[in-house]
Amino acid sequence: MPISSEFKHENQIVTGVLIANLGTPDAPTTSALRRYLGQFLWDPRIVDMPRPLWWLALHGIILRIRPSRSAAAYRKIWTKDGSPLLSISNRQLLSLRESLAQRLSGPVVIELGMRYGNPSIELAMEKLKAANARRILVLPLYPQYSCSTTASTFDAVAAAVKQWRWVPELRFVNQYNDETGYIEALIASIREAWSEREKPEKLLFSFHGTPRRFLTEGDPYYCQCHKTARMVAERLELNEDQWQLTFQSIFGREEWLKPYTIETLRKLGSSGVKSVDVICPGFSADCLETLEEIGVENRDAYLKAGGESFHYIPALNDREDHIRALAGVIQKHLAGWPESTPDWNEAQHSVENQQRLALAQKAGADQ
Repeated sequence: MPISSEFKHENQIVTGVLIANLGTPDAPTTSALRRYLGQFLWDPRIVDMPRPLWWLALHGIILRIRPSRSAAAYRKIWTKDGSPLLSISNRQLLSLRESLAQRLSGPVVIELGMRYGNPSIELAMEKLKAANARRILVLPLYPQYSCSTTASTFDAVAAAVKQWRWVPELRFVNQYNDETGYIEALIASIREAWSEREKPEKLLFSFHGTPRRFLTEGDPYYCQCHKTARMVAERLELNEDQWQLTFQSIFGREEWLKPYTIETLRKLGSSGVKSVDVICPGFSADCLETLEEIGVENRDAYLKAGGESFHYIPALNDREDHIRALAGVIQKHLAGWPESTPDWNEAQHSVENQQRLALAQKAGADQ
């Protein structure tokens, strides 16, 4: 993408916000999945094997087999609006723009970027640059920090500004796993689900898995997942027998964080637990891993093992309380930047601000 070199002293500097999520293929086709998985699985934050060896495995085996299987899974959840993750993310973007416009004194430009696929983080950062955002807050939509998600987003943002002459002031939200608004939204979504039917015998909190060695190497993800689930369970007044934390989406032969969701559901079904609800607090928007993996594959495994009632409680998506929670996180991390201060309008008309262009032109600036 060409990098704009245009600069004008009279342009109003604004604050930008980048909200980022994992991403999605452009279509539920084998060719689209091959492009998407090629980008996703080549990220060393996802698979950190030695590059030459991994390149041979990825291009020699995985990208010859997995794209067609993944495309079939995506076709089960694809909608008339396209990818559920992308359509939900776009609704989140629009709602956040409206919410922050009401909360903040000055203008804040918000864009959406995906770590893999489209719209890319690079494109979103270019849009913020074009809007003259010299201060940018990055909010990865992963409540719990992981090197494979949050840190990978940081890598992409850094790569996007690598060639910029004027690198913006950057702030980065690492996690919001225990923020009050987020926890309250999770609790409300569960209570709403249970108001429509009888409370299940067991509530599973299913989080995306990571290799177990990430934990031993210092990744706090495992601990933050447990904290989120514990806070919600305590507020719901569930005893230890009524809830459990598990991990899903296992890939490869390496040991991942346990217990695994699908194995747990099979054990519950075969041991006489007749009703289970599953919620996925680590996903800010419904996607393949929630709608197909949990809602279809894991559901079938539980029912075949003897379970009778299975319900997936949707992700927070663009619920009003979720948008309020995200807007609150953004507002908290914007503290101290001009657009978040009550006197922003007055500051724009200060003598100093009015003299800025005149002084620059006097010094020889032509724009």
